[in-house]
Amino acid sequence: MPQRVEDVMTSDPITLDQNASLRQAAELMRDQDIGDVLVVDQAGDLCGIVTDRDLVVRGLAEGLDADETELDDICDHEVFSVTSGDAVAKAVNLMEEHAIRRLPVMDDGDLVGIVTIGDLAQERDPDSALGEISSAPPNN
Repeated sequence: MPQRVEDVMTSDPITLDQNASLRQAAELMRDQDIGDVLVVDQAGDLCGIVTDRDLVVRGLAEGLDADETELDDICDHEVFSVTSGDAVAKAVNLMEEHAIRRLPVMDDGDLVGIVTIGDLAQERDPDSALGEISSAPPNN
């Protein structure tokens, strides 16, 4: 069983500028078959994360215009992260402690990946319902 985040993370995570619209994020998530986008500022530094649920709950359900509203307006700016060399247990503990499902992976200030609860389930408990769902091909 891998013991380090780099063994389970997805490299080259998908990012969008903080000024991108909700629609741009939704289209990117659809096209890339992902449920989150890491939000970066003009310098390319991580400044938030937005999920498909955020788009619905914080955006559409609040009546915000999907073409005019920027990601910076709805993304979660409190982002916890791990390094690629951190123990998988650290990622699990952070997720449990903060009730989050995704962690950006940062090495020396650079965004190098993302690790999700599904990644961890596939690795730590592949026969669990979450592990099996996470490893199944998309059904859409």
